[in-house]
Amino acid sequence: MIDETESQWIDNTLERLSHSTFRAKFTLNDKDRAYARAKGKTTIDRHAHELLRSRVGGAEPHNDGRQTPWRGHPVFTAQHATATCCRGCIEKWHHIPRGRALSDDEINRLADLVMAWIERDLIEHPVIHGAQ
Repeated sequence: MIDETESQWIDNTLERLSHSTFRAKFTLNDKDRAYARAKGKTTIDRHAHELLRSRVGGAEPHNDGRQTPWRGHPVFTAQHATATCCRGCIEKWHHIPRGRALSDDEINRLADLVMAWIERDLIEHPVIHGAQ
């Protein structure tokens, strides 16, 4: 459960990111939306934690700056939209310095941000039954 302070941080961060032309252009494609809906919040949240930990969680991630694909999973797209795609973006946007592993609290906070972005995208793009 996200407390009020964390919820406010997420809202403020998403608002700040929305003013970046680059970050604001990201949306999930239909395939990723369908995947997220089919798997459900719990599974996608687990994926967010796992992908953040494995791809950007280390002190010196392999191929830092190029390790997060542009598509192929809703979390990948969300990482680019939320500036959690590489340690450089995490440092610039979230003020978490490079050169040390992310803590569990930092992984959890960034995963909550990624999930909030995904949830907003799904709300903004509802399933239209009967549409071709």
